[in-house]
Amino acid sequence: MSQNTLRLVVLFSGNGTNMLNLIDKLHNKVFLDSQNVERRIYISVCFCNNPHAKGIERVKEHGIECVIIPSKGKAREEFDKELVTQIKAFKPNLCVLSGFMRILTSHFTAHLKALNIHPSFLPLHKGAHAIEQSFESSEDFGGVSVHWVSEELDSGEIILQEKLPKISGESLAEFEKRIHKLEYELFPKAILHALGLRQN
Repeated sequence: MSQNTLRLVVLFSGNGTNMLNLIDKLHNKVFLDSQNVERRIYISVCFCNNPHAKGIERVKEHGIECVIIPSKGKAREEFDKELVTQIKAFKPNLCVLSGFMRILTSHFTAHLKALNIHPSFLPLHKGAHAIEQSFESSEDFGGVSVHWVSEELDSGEIILQEKLPKISGESLAEFEKRIHKLEYELFPKAILHALGLRQN
């Protein structure tokens, strides 16, 4: 593979909708770095911790390898050691967490550079129920954040984030739909930003 190629590894646990958006927007596409050199982004492999995830078949349909490492019944550190060993074999420039429902340990963060997307305007509403908590909060906005992964849940340095104004009278389902739409726009931009790339 060319030295001008940047290798990404994507981790997911469920339907993989954000991951499929990244494949569509970034995989095998050429961008410019700060020196105006063309760099290709290549998603080498996707990892999933849930053998029943719908996203597994979707990844394979795009011709991308999908490695399944079940996390159920394993201690966090044990799982992370196995995950890190297998990811490092692909020599990624960056790992991307796209709906990966695991809190990672210091073993992971010490060995791999990774970013994550979260459906709230951090530091507000960390954790698994962010959209619902954001919707029910007194703030007049929700949001989406992309941040570097650290040991502490949803607490790493922010790469990009954007507020989403609330609409009076909208349902939780409508609000969630708009959050996901913003995720699809912001996530690829944040990855390019983190890699020091821009549209060709």
